[in-house]
Amino acid sequence: MLYQLHEIQRNFLNPLSTIAGVISRAYSDPYSPLSYLPFANRVAAGYELFYRLGKKYEKPAFGLHQTLVNEVEVPVSEEIVMDKAFCKLLHFKRQFPKGHPVLKTPDPVVLLVAPMSGHHSTLLRDTVRQLIHAHDVYVTDWVDARMVPLNDGPFHLDDYVAYIKEFIRYLGKQAGSGVHCISVCQPTVPVLAAVSLMAAEKDPYLPKSMTMMGGPIDSRKSPTEVNNLATTKTFSWFEHNVIFNVPAQYPGYLRRVYPGFLQHTGFVAMNPSRHLESHWDFYSDLVKGDEEDAESHRKFYDEYNAVLDLPAEYYLDTIKIVFQDHALPNGNWKIKGKLVEPQEIKTTALFTIEGELDDISGSGQTEAAHDLCTSIPKSRKQHFTVPGAGHYGIFSGRRWREVIYPEIHDFIRKYN
Repeated sequence: MLYQLHEIQRNFLNPLSTIAGVISRAYSDPYSPLSYLPFANRVAAGYELFYRLGKKYEKPAFGLHQTLVNEVEVPVSEEIVMDKAFCKLLHFKRQFPKGHPVLKTPDPVVLLVAPMSGHHSTLLRDTVRQLIHAHDVYVTDWVDARMVPLNDGPFHLDDYVAYIKEFIRYLGKQAGSGVHCISVCQPTVPVLAAVSLMAAEKDPYLPKSMTMMGGPIDSRKSPTEVNNLATTKTFSWFEHNVIFNVPAQYPGYLRRVYPGFLQHTGFVAMNPSRHLESHWDFYSDLVKGDEEDAESHRKFYDEYNAVLDLPAEYYLDTIKIVFQDHALPNGNWKIKGKLVEPQEIKTTALFTIEGELDDISGSGQTEAAHDLCTSIPKSRKQHFTVPGAGHYGIFSGRRWREVIYPEIHDFIRKYN
């Protein structure tokens, strides 16, 4: 019922938000006589703020159309190379000019596993933008569960692991050798599980390296508010209080999901004063005519407010297996009867990255992978705690571009 009430509220606000947007433009457009009235800038700012608070946020575009490779500008196109019910594997294909070889040798193939945790994969736009300079990048683009018809079946955490194994094998066959996996946040756990199973199976396309960034490999270490929620509530509480059926207007009608709007509400509730201050600053910037800062606010919240629903099976599996049972570090996680044993990994290099100020995946949670992967030689392991970086700072922003990316670039080249 909550989902239906949310849709009713959004349907009520959407036309009001559209009207507010029209009024805002009428009071800000230099060709409109209303823009020259006293206090027009305040009226325009107020209506735009209302417009943005009430509008429906769709999935943003990556918008990456070109990159520089060896100082040569190269066009980039998005191609779907695998199209599965719950995920599309995107290739950011660089269109090298004919007759003008830019690369002497092919760049390393990278599988960037985006989190399936409420936001779209475009949250990693800055990650992709930096990687495509010197890597052949593929990204997991998870599908909003409310858009997946019920007859496509359920999607469990085990299915997530199966997807990752399939993607790694597919790219390995295409490249003729192992690829490099980079996982950000939530997927560190299923990626480690996938590689562990592949290692136990002696898979010839085992990844050359794994880079794991800010993920809950062992959420018992430095538990955060996010971790505490999962442990202070019972499994049945989650099952009965945050799982709802998709309303009739979507292709996934009747599918059980953890709605994106609940995840978004939870994120905002973690630091409401920061968001309130951000919206006030946006209003002030509009009044002052500071368009550059106002546009930065728009871009951030266009991404932050665009959320997707998670399949209920996957969400509940994650709560139980990752955050309540700690099945991976405890060594008792079985997938289709096979035990997940990270100690089976021997040749894949491991690089873990954490933000010093991460309030989602606490200190030591990602580094815990080193204690599990006991068969990887110490010479092939690396850890980096990024000073002053929060959760989002490890994969976007200045620290990502100037501090973290160079480390990943060198690590991948070392084991390519």
